[in-house]
Amino acid sequence: MTSPKPASRPGTKGRSAPQRTTPAPARPSKAASARARLAAEQARQARRRRRLIMAIVPIAVVLVAVGALVVVKLTGVGSRAPVATGPAESGVISQVTGVPAGVLDQVGTGTIRTPPAPISAPALTADGKPRVLYVGAEYCPYCAAERWAMVVALSRFGTFSGLGQTASSADDVFPSTPTLSFHGSSYTSSTVSFTGVETEDGKGAPLDTLSAADQQTFSTYASPPYVPASSKGAIPFVNIGGRYLISGASYDAQVLQGKTHAQVAAALSDPSSDIAKAVDGSANVITAAICATTKNAPTAVCTSAGVQAGAKALS
Repeated sequence: MTSPKPASRPGTKGRSAPQRTTPAPARPSKAASARARLAAEQARQARRRRRLIMAIVPIAVVLVAVGALVVVKLTGVGSRAPVATGPAESGVISQVTGVPAGVLDQVGTGTIRTPPAPISAPALTADGKPRVLYVGAEYCPYCAAERWAMVVALSRFGTFSGLGQTASSADDVFPSTPTLSFHGSSYTSSTVSFTGVETEDGKGAPLDTLSAADQQTFSTYASPPYVPASSKGAIPFVNIGGRYLISGASYDAQVLQGKTHAQVAAALSDPSSDIAKAVDGSANVITAAICATTKNAPTAVCTSAGVQAGAKALS
């Protein structure tokens, strides 16, 4: 029996050395593949969240800012800048309370937009005289406009003292409209009584308080059916003897924009000025409404051409 030949060792001549091969990479297990897919999906979700946040944050910032502005507007917190208020200048008072009758006659109804509306209500009186009740606020731009016409009209029946001088809110429509104020003033007349109530000052802080009776009058006649539902509680509110009602400004307050108190007062005696056409024209119609409660007294005032023109504007 022959012995087997010994196997040749690597490198031995006469036989080729066996070839070495690189082992194939191991395939990942199913568990590892699942973890990889989960990690990739989590990364994609994270990217989507980042993109969504980047899109939402600017919108949220805008919405918060808008919401804050709405709250400020509705509550009045911080929405009104301080307004300089003090006694009215003597020159201003002299011109407003002394508009020449000839100028008022020449203006007629001027550019009045909303004359006093007739109402069916109990007579409003005080001390046996017809009474005019005004409710407004110093910050209110429409009140600011209406006061000029009311002072011109009421000065034909009596005398004011202690009128103030101020301006409407600087951050409302028709900002900083120059005006007078009835706060702290008094009025004397042999034919008509007047009560002027400014419920808030130029910053929206409480000022004058309505009596219980006047609050009832305001609540009743500043509501439907006497005014549209959209105007409920609106100021300025003026009840003229229980016969006529003013809700809002009688003319366009824009005409007073950019003017000083002195400029407004001086313009009242120029019948060609836009301010005289607006203020004096409204004053003539308000005067006519008051004359309807005083039985046309005083005669010289109530029968004047300007007031007669104003009477025709009353419906």
